[in-house]
Amino acid sequence: MEYQEKLLTREKVFRDPVLNYIYVQHQVILDLINTKEFQRLRRIKQLGPASFTFHGAEHSRFTHSLGVYEITRRICDGFLRNYPTQEAGDGLWDDSQRLVALCAALLHDIGHGAYSHTFEHIFGTNHEEITQEIITSPKTEVNQVLSKIGPNFAKDVASVIDHTYSNPQVVQMISSQCDADRMDYLLRDAYNTGANYGNFDLTRILRVMRPYEGGICFEINGMHAVEDYIISRLQMYMQVYFHPVSRSMEVILDHLLRRAKELSANLDKNDSTTPYLLMPFFKGEFDIDDYLKLDDGVLNTYFIHWIDSDDKVLSDLADRFINRKPFKSVEFNDETKYLIPNMRDYIKQAGFDVTYYTEINNSFDLPYDAYDPNKKHHTTQIELRRNDGSMIELSKISQLVSAVTGKHLGDERFFFPKEMLSVDNNIDLFEPVYQEFQKHIKNDELIN
Repeated sequence: MEYQEKLLTREKVFRDPVLNYIYVQHQVILDLINTKEFQRLRRIKQLGPASFTFHGAEHSRFTHSLGVYEITRRICDGFLRNYPTQEAGDGLWDDSQRLVALCAALLHDIGHGAYSHTFEHIFGTNHEEITQEIITSPKTEVNQVLSKIGPNFAKDVASVIDHTYSNPQVVQMISSQCDADRMDYLLRDAYNTGANYGNFDLTRILRVMRPYEGGICFEINGMHAVEDYIISRLQMYMQVYFHPVSRSMEVILDHLLRRAKELSANLDKNDSTTPYLLMPFFKGEFDIDDYLKLDDGVLNTYFIHWIDSDDKVLSDLADRFINRKPFKSVEFNDETKYLIPNMRDYIKQAGFDVTYYTEINNSFDLPYDAYDPNKKHHTTQIELRRNDGSMIELSKISQLVSAVTGKHLGDERFFFPKEMLSVDNNIDLFEPVYQEFQKHIKNDELIN
């Protein structure tokens, strides 16, 4: 389907610390940015509780979404300039696909909720499904804007999100192993956390990226730039996204919401501290309107109220989250996991409810996934185009990428209250418990 839409009389620009300028040339893009659903993304942090570890990580889903739009726009410009289609079926870039690509890029994260990943785990929501609902529901301002382009335009944009859109080039711009989404969040998260691991040569990657009949590939002379991107992503996961303190705060948030959900059946409907905006989720009877009322600030407000709760567990967990009192953690493996039941027992003896004060958390990432005929599901391969036009998959020619291909990197950790590492002078009765617990942690370097 070809879509045409009027351009702005004069392009609008957003100043951006990562991409410098973000250019808006289409009226529909500006109108989408101004919808209430998109503006809500200003109130949702891109990295959630990671800002408790990296204090600069206060950036939002809004800024990231603008960044993904801008990188996609640059890809479209490069394709039009260097690889415009000459005839139907030639595998080159048909610029009538630009508008659906730009809208999908801008809206790809619009379904993310408050503290999105932890919230999804507790309440069973799915941000990709909600993204599609926001795009296609006549109730939303986003849908009303998209529908002005054409009766099927919103459905086409949603189909890019769920990978069913007919043009694989558009889908892979937004979702593949080297896409606008990943490239923006790596650069943006690196900038805001102060971690240089995520920096790579975006200009070079966009320069060697090109369309072909199967989607998007890269010129073989740009292999090293793509290698650098893969390793940057690996480093960001190991050093930033999987940081033990960030994971600790996510564990506390998870347990806090679980405790609140458990207590919700007995909440007084007339109590001013009742979290009315969360009640539909506690009951499992929420709709899109309920979902869009939530953001990080709404949850934080409830958490502040809960610090004064009569329920000691809810009160304590809320205090730990709001005032940054992370759990400690210790790494374990198959050889040492037998110690965990004993550690939990000591924690229980010290007076903690192990359901809410302990957790096993594992974080693993697949830096690069090459095709495996034995797998049912496959990620899009990074294909390199040789000078003769033939293709070769990245890990088959790059020793660096081959070394990390198919390998799940990360660790498993046991989280517990920090109090278990120091004896409170007022709890002499339990001093042996603390000593026995600490004997299980044989290597102090594992404590984080």
